[in-house]
Amino acid sequence: MTSARRGDVIISGSESVRWFTVPGDGPRPRRGFCPTCGSCLFWDAPERATIGITAGTLDQPTGLRTAGHVYVSQASDYEALVDDGLPHQAGAAETDAALPPD
Repeated sequence: MTSARRGDVIISGSESVRWFTVPGDGPRPRRGFCPTCGSCLFWDAPERATIGITAGTLDQPTGLRTAGHVYVSQASDYEALVDDGLPHQAGAAETDAALPPD
């Protein structure tokens, strides 16, 4: 998963994504799915300045780089946690904090 500022994301055609809002009260996040295959493409939480994008859906070259490892406390016994000098977090990353200023 990667993220981009909401204003930097352009989705061409409303038929390109099917949005589902997570049930509940108050501002609720939504997920965007491919209407053809059902793959999850986006995670859009209203309290964040960014929208999450499934990195595997992007055409190459992506220009992406790994910034850290998240949910390492939930890694299974078959997952090797590499010591590559990047931060390891037990849970979710705060993606908005890593954004450069506008």
